[in-house]
Amino acid sequence: MCSIIGYSGDATAAPIMVRGLERMEYRGYDSVGLATGFGGRIETRKGVGRVSQVNEKEGLDAMLGRTGIGHTRWATHGMVTATNAHPHPSNSGEIAIVHNGVVENFEDLKAVLENEGYVFKSETDSEVIANLLQRSYELTGDVVKAVAMTVQEIRGHYSFVAMFADGTLAAAKFHEPLIIGIGSDGLLLSSDVLGFIEYADDAVYMDNGSFVVVRDGVPATYGFDGEPLKYSITKVSKEFGDVYKGDYAHFTLKEICEQDKTIPASGMTASAVIAKAAECLRNAKGVYVTGSGTSYNAALVAKQILSRHARIKAESIVSSEFGFVADGIEKDSVLIAISQSGESADVLDAVGIAKRAGCRVVSIVNLPMSSLARESDMVIGMNCGPEIGVAATKSFTSQLAVLYRIVQKVAGTGIDFAGIAEAASEVLGKRADIQRVAEGMKDVTDIYVLGRGIHYPIAKEAALKLKELAYIHAEGVPGGEMKHGTLAMMDSDIVAIVINPDDSTYTDMLIGAREIKARGARIIGVSDVKSDVYDYWIKVPATGNSAYPISEIIPIQLLAYYAALGRNADPDHPRNLAKSVTVK
Repeated sequence: MCSIIGYSGDATAAPIMVRGLERMEYRGYDSVGLATGFGGRIETRKGVGRVSQVNEKEGLDAMLGRTGIGHTRWATHGMVTATNAHPHPSNSGEIAIVHNGVVENFEDLKAVLENEGYVFKSETDSEVIANLLQRSYELTGDVVKAVAMTVQEIRGHYSFVAMFADGTLAAAKFHEPLIIGIGSDGLLLSSDVLGFIEYADDAVYMDNGSFVVVRDGVPATYGFDGEPLKYSITKVSKEFGDVYKGDYAHFTLKEICEQDKTIPASGMTASAVIAKAAECLRNAKGVYVTGSGTSYNAALVAKQILSRHARIKAESIVSSEFGFVADGIEKDSVLIAISQSGESADVLDAVGIAKRAGCRVVSIVNLPMSSLARESDMVIGMNCGPEIGVAATKSFTSQLAVLYRIVQKVAGTGIDFAGIAEAASEVLGKRADIQRVAEGMKDVTDIYVLGRGIHYPIAKEAALKLKELAYIHAEGVPGGEMKHGTLAMMDSDIVAIVINPDDSTYTDMLIGAREIKARGARIIGVSDVKSDVYDYWIKVPATGNSAYPISEIIPIQLLAYYAALGRNADPDHPRNLAKSVTVK
């Protein structure tokens, strides 16, 4: 949820860290701070706002020192204030920390430390870590022993980086991302490869339950028991360095417009893994599909296409609810886990539950070295490149493309991915038309998105995009359930979007649209067939059979994007949201 950066090397740390935080800002952007070591003391500067705003006000990139730590926050404990922003110093001021995740037992630890005379200035759970480290370091005089003692006291999922006044860095990882980047002039610690992609070609993906101590740019890794560990170096994919907007006003628009390229590329390099996964699905006792948010909507599509085309009964389960159905998970089943980042806490918990129940895990993920990938038996890369906009767009259609490739392999059916890409390109060519539709939504407060059959998950995803980007209350509704409550809401203040391509759902959905129209609501039709019932028609090309979902979500992504602009919302940084939800 938050982004962490640390640097130790020959260069001035602050400019490198500010640049890294800017690249990772999609992970959290409530507040920003840096701490650097210079002349045997630690200086801290921080404030509320985006990286550029706080940097301009506080002069973050002008801080001195060749060692430092930095952070962008997504608030969990305490309000969004400068005091609650990271880094947090210990009481002595000799140690400062940045932290991602949650310290579940922080209240108990804080009470113990307060009884020992430690004073806390913030409302965060993070400050506990700084003072635990101070206490352990004063007892032992040894950084390795101090970190080992501290991690034994903390419960929860977390990662943190600590800086000592003598320039030593220490960083621990427990179920939260933390990566070491090794460059020619220094070492970086980051929650994302984007934090150091410009400065380091080599990376060390830290083991879970491990920590690293860095002195003069040289790392030494340890288990939580304090025993030394060996580490392996991996080359970083430069694909993830291409995170520039180019001529686009926002990353969100850029990523929407890349989908005619990313859809046919998704899963293309994983044909052997897809074949293996397909064989597992054929022989599985049960099949479960899980994800959170947008990825869960992809799971709902997976359930339908597995049943329709492969005759495989699959259960889609939202990841945060997975634990409540764990008793019904059968051994020798397969779990398909879907996640853009591969770091979503609820998805990782679901994977752990499934593995303990004796399931094999197939992951669909965009980051091949993510925690999810390393926990999976089979990994299928989405291959859609970095997605910086917080609201998922191209990653969703890439997830669907991979799922269709799996089903195609199981069932031996043909999917015309080139045709789907052409359909996506045609939709993207009508951006101006969609923008005009969005202009009529400036003052809309409630939108209902309706779809039947395989289009219902797309209705849910469409509603999610409208909420995330434009802050419009939106609800995805099964078209056949409209009479069971939703019709009571229909009046002249309501906009209804009906997803209605010319397939087996078309006639029934059109009848439902007329019933909505009779109550005075405005209708936006997303279809390959024009109808007089629509006040606005957004044309999608005919793609046939069940492949509509991949292309029909794209115009609504654009609609949500342009609606956001009309409502003066920042589509790249929706309020209260973060890209990678690594806390529960």
